[in-house]
Amino acid sequence: MQETKITIQETTNNTILKFNSNTILINGGSYEFSNIDDAKNSPLAQELFYLPFVKKVFITANFIAIQRFDIVEWLDVQQEVAEQIEAYIADGNLVVNEQTSANKKEAIEVYAEVTPNPSVMKFGTNKALTQTDVEYKNIDEANKSSPLAQAIFTFPFVKEVFISDNYISITKYDMVEWNEVFTEVRSFIREYLVDGKTIIKEIPSEKAVTEKEVEAPAVKLEGISAQIVDILDEYIKPAVAGDGGNIAFRSYDEVNKVVSVVLQGACSGCPSSTATLKNGIESLLKEMLPNQINEVVAING
Repeated sequence: MQETKITIQETTNNTILKFNSNTILINGGSYEFSNIDDAKNSPLAQELFYLPFVKKVFITANFIAIQRFDIVEWLDVQQEVAEQIEAYIADGNLVVNEQTSANKKEAIEVYAEVTPNPSVMKFGTNKALTQTDVEYKNIDEANKSSPLAQAIFTFPFVKEVFISDNYISITKYDMVEWNEVFTEVRSFIREYLVDGKTIIKEIPSEKAVTEKEVEAPAVKLEGISAQIVDILDEYIKPAVAGDGGNIAFRSYDEVNKVVSVVLQGACSGCPSSTATLKNGIESLLKEMLPNQINEVVAING
């Protein structure tokens, strides 16, 4: 089993700090607790509330956000809290008791939506699926971390699976048309979620996105790179997510002023992705960062 490591991340609210986990903490969804009584289904949150400065606890699949009272500054206590969370999980303790909610059928809706990529169908849902976008090119990749993706790959026409916060984009082979199979897939996904089955059991490690491996930046981004990420997050990602896709910043070449991005989900292999890249993303970055961008390239497009 992978050892859990907790890293600390600041937020725009200086009273709230995120404690990111490299392993899955809960099976999808999210939980917010305002006091120790409210946290009766979360032994971890209850333990955190014994710290006198903890005001609220928010738990998701791969991070815990904590809001503090003003009696302390995060700088004075954040490392101690991170170590406490790490030790709690290392001892095999329960983060959230999800058994109750699993036994009670959720009112889950799943809808199918066409995308600009004719090979890809987007299946949206009212249930939070993951806090970290994951993409699987085959069932072997899915076997390692996502029982849901693994189950979807049992359909013989499924080529790739991309899971985002509240939707799944599925790429098919040409052996069928979506109008022949989308109803069956939609029903399958809904039943899987209603049954409370595991969505993602482990966050996939960084893997190759092209024929040669390209690793995600591990350091905190600054300067032009940070500005590019902010623009992508605010202006581009919401639009491509609406079409069942995702775009991720990979690198910025300061000498040649070239931005490299990764296209996922419906964007990957889409006939219109090149036009979107050049006419949309590249034009916007050139406009918002004058004289800093010469070209935007997709390293897996």
